[in-house]
Amino acid sequence: MSLLERPRYTDSARDPLLCHVPADVSKVLDVGCHKGGFGRALKEGREVEVWGVEPDPASAAVASARLDRVIVDLFGPSNPLPDRYFDLITFNDSLEHMSDPAIALQLASSKLRPGGRVHCCVPNIRHIENLEHLILERDWRYEEQGVRDRTHLRFFTEKSIVALFEAQGFRVREVIGISEEWWAADKLLRRLLFRLFPEQTRDMRYVQILVIAELPPA
Repeated sequence: MSLLERPRYTDSARDPLLCHVPADVSKVLDVGCHKGGFGRALKEGREVEVWGVEPDPASAAVASARLDRVIVDLFGPSNPLPDRYFDLITFNDSLEHMSDPAIALQLASSKLRPGGRVHCCVPNIRHIENLEHLILERDWRYEEQGVRDRTHLRFFTEKSIVALFEAQGFRVREVIGISEEWWAADKLLRRLLFRLFPEQTRDMRYVQILVIAELPPA
């Protein structure tokens, strides 16, 4: 399945990500903007110019009515995006769909103003439910959505996504766990594991990882 044929994803404001956008950003690029739900919510709360890149034409058509400009294409060097222009570039569950995330971050760095930021949310392959699937079921079963979404081309741990950003010259300001899911009442072994080894299991609690990184000032 290609990125253009990906399953239907929820069109939402992505509140857990929205709340981390700094108040002073004025120009935002949302890579993989889908139908523009995130950008629309961003524009409702502040004066901000929001661009989007979206490869699916139907989703891009909806986003075009919500955002200031939408480019119907995969994120790449041929996109008509101005250099050194954006305060913030977001990859909200899009980087894992790219064949070379390093090249995507290099391109993003050329579109950011000095000191600009990237917010990148990726699935956490070390989420406890995924590890239980691997260890207890001894399987790797792709699904329509989630950590093992069958359209994902890349997989990340907290450690590996931070290393990726640092290798591209970004300074990682913060790493935040998103969608904490682990406490099911019938999972006694899981709860015991988390209680006995809190530090070793800290990153296993979250379905997604949000990386907040910035370019060094010029």
